[in-house]
Amino acid sequence: MNDLIFIASITLKSCIAVLLASIGEIFTEKSGILNLGVEGIMLIGAMTGFIIGYTTGSPVMAFTGAMLAGGLLALLHAFLSINLHASQVISGLAITIFGMGMSSFLGRPFIGKLGIRLEELDCAFLDKVPFLGRILAQQTFLVLIALMIVPLSWFILFRTNLGLNIRAAGEDPAAADAAGVPVKFLRYGCTLFGGLMAGMAGAYLSLVYTPGWKEGMSAGQGWIAIAMVIFSTWNPVRALFGALLFGGLNALQFYFQATGAELIPTYILRILPYLLTVLVLFLVTALKRGGIGTTPSALGNPFSREE
Repeated sequence: MNDLIFIASITLKSCIAVLLASIGEIFTEKSGILNLGVEGIMLIGAMTGFIIGYTTGSPVMAFTGAMLAGGLLALLHAFLSINLHASQVISGLAITIFGMGMSSFLGRPFIGKLGIRLEELDCAFLDKVPFLGRILAQQTFLVLIALMIVPLSWFILFRTNLGLNIRAAGEDPAAADAAGVPVKFLRYGCTLFGGLMAGMAGAYLSLVYTPGWKEGMSAGQGWIAIAMVIFSTWNPVRALFGALLFGGLNALQFYFQATGAELIPTYILRILPYLLTVLVLFLVTALKRGGIGTTPSALGNPFSREE
């Protein structure tokens, strides 16, 4: 039972960054904007969050700064995509390259330094909850926030007028605009939200998951988050299950290292998340060609109001 709790705890802790980033990207893509800059935004968020936390000692300021930094990069992508009609693929890749380079440059003096670290939950009622209570007791408050964001995001997207308008902007922006939906405003808002979430995901990595800063510490999780959006068919609840699968594979690595067991070679476990990402993209592409899929129809297409 203790081994199971250990694996479940690491699974939950490992999935949060991917989950936060993928939920933000779901909103972005549902509005019709493709942002391939998630990896770069996460790195900027991780670097900014660590530096602010290191200099101020405030977790609130650290996460706020990381989210604002991610939001600014997302707004840059939105401006290039929405106003200038630049290629969203090229713009997103440029954001990723910029984020990787800038985070490495600005974060280099902070490599190896000890920053703040969020404390684990200390709630008396958790001790009374069997199994689940012991798992949650080993997490930080951000884990609970992330888990609450999932149903809230689903409700907003699929049960509110705002969600209906967002989906309309991503499916048929011309028709939505004719119906009075502020397409550009919604696309800006959703892209900004995606950047805020990716920035928070990055700060989670440097302040919670592996406290500290090192170059490239997102290790491709931004790309996995984008693939998770496709895997989830743009549904936040399914994104949670996909993120848990990713976290579970990471948890097995920690478990085998801690116990000395090696039922599956460690190097296989390390590459499995990326192999599964490629497999997911292959399957979704095949389903889409077969007429099965829920990709927003106007995803990646610029919108101009016809006067």
